[in-house]
Amino acid sequence: MKILLTAAAFIAFALSASPASAAMMACTGDNMMKSTAMMTGTADTPAKVAANKEMAMANTDMSNGKMKGACMHYMKAQKAMMMK
Repeated sequence: MKILLTAAAFIAFALSASPASAAMMACTGDNMMKSTAMMTGTADTPAKVAANKEMAMANTDMSNGKMKGACMHYMKAQKAMMMK
């Protein structure tokens, strides 16, 4: 499952016409995959570590059918990536 999601994230990122802006993205599976793909290309920083943890929790919640919790973690991940 994780391999499939990672592969889909890379494909979605490669096919996207423009990179995600600094604006918050809606809580959808496609946007989560794009965010994950973007994070793989950045340097390892404390912000990236925090965002990866939040994305992992978002994926867990999404797998369990808890979209409200998944969206909450996804928004926290976006905020973490905006921090320097």
